[in-house]
Amino acid sequence: MSKTTERNMVVGLDIGTSKIVTLIGEMIPDGGISIIGVGAATARGMDKAGVNDLNLVVQSIQKSVEEAELMADCRIASAYINISGRHIACQNESGMVPINEAEVTQDDVDNVIHAAKSVPIAQERRILHVLPQEFVIDSQESIKSPIGMSGVRMEAKVHIITCANDMAKNIQKAVERCGLAVDRMIFSALASSYSVLTEDEKDLGVALVDMGAGTVDICIYTEGVLRHTAVIPAAGNQVTSDIAKIFRTPLAYAEEIKTKYACALRDLVSKDDNIEVPSVGGRPSRVMQRHILAEVVEPRYQELFELIREEIEKSGLEDQIAAGIVMTGGCGRMEGAIEFAEEIFRMPVRLGEPLGMKGLSDYVEDPTYATAVGLLRFGEEDLAMRAKEAREGNVMGVWKRLHGWFKGEF
Repeated sequence: MSKTTERNMVVGLDIGTSKIVTLIGEMIPDGGISIIGVGAATARGMDKAGVNDLNLVVQSIQKSVEEAELMADCRIASAYINISGRHIACQNESGMVPINEAEVTQDDVDNVIHAAKSVPIAQERRILHVLPQEFVIDSQESIKSPIGMSGVRMEAKVHIITCANDMAKNIQKAVERCGLAVDRMIFSALASSYSVLTEDEKDLGVALVDMGAGTVDICIYTEGVLRHTAVIPAAGNQVTSDIAKIFRTPLAYAEEIKTKYACALRDLVSKDDNIEVPSVGGRPSRVMQRHILAEVVEPRYQELFELIREEIEKSGLEDQIAAGIVMTGGCGRMEGAIEFAEEIFRMPVRLGEPLGMKGLSDYVEDPTYATAVGLLRFGEEDLAMRAKEAREGNVMGVWKRLHGWFKGEF
């Protein structure tokens, strides 16, 4: 098997509460990513996006990675991974610096962003992302790219996403025990936004709602930039648990029933439709009305949607998301979920599926792969940025050496 470095690859490892997905992508010379390996394994040892049994998580990751490696016929050495959980927090901050030269340089931009993120962060937390929102030069506001502009002082407004250090360490440890290095750790909903949101939606204002098994992750964009992030520690597993208890069936069967037959809006289900429900303890299966299943699922979805609506209202941005809501993740694809969401939120709602990928794209054109595909796209941008910085660093190194020669320092 060949190494990733020899084939210019990027790897996304989505560690979720119910499923772990590994995607191996090969970067195409003319731009874009071709998916050459896909691996998926049932997540064991995870609870609400946090590790509660390290050994089981390691086994699940290893299974997913090996499946993707086998398909791609290669060995991977590192991956971009995601993180979520109730410990995720966000804050909007600003910083100001004087402009050193006659016009703004990259150094000025780096300095003002550093000033903006130099806020007190609790020792038990770490910064995941510092995302610039806009710049202000003297009295001119809402500047997206300040390089080359003139002024006396510059202010930067940024969105900072933090996480609990221990939670991040546990996930990183699980990945490293599989023999992989962590390229970057990315907030799950931010990764999903890379794969399912359009630039037009971000400009107009949109809320991304990633409904997984353990958490609901939210990102709100206005005027093209991220303004608010949040995690709600309740999601699809609550629906599965309700089905298991009320229908008296094992959790594994309850998950299967939810995936195949559940509907979030009871009005869409005929009372004549029946489903077979496996029993526990070797008892024979029972036949029940699918309408009853919808009556169990609808109240839980209403509760989840109301929690999401409260979070959007709390952000103060509900009047600025003209493009509405994009729902993704496993819970978002349930029958009736989009229609029910439009009733609750009273705004346009669409299902977010990752599109635009090449290669084995048929495997990933599903909302459950939104985060994994987003990790690939984030990785592609990150690697391009690193390559650019390396080139610029080499140029600066040559210039300093030439300058030194002229001064007789070499």
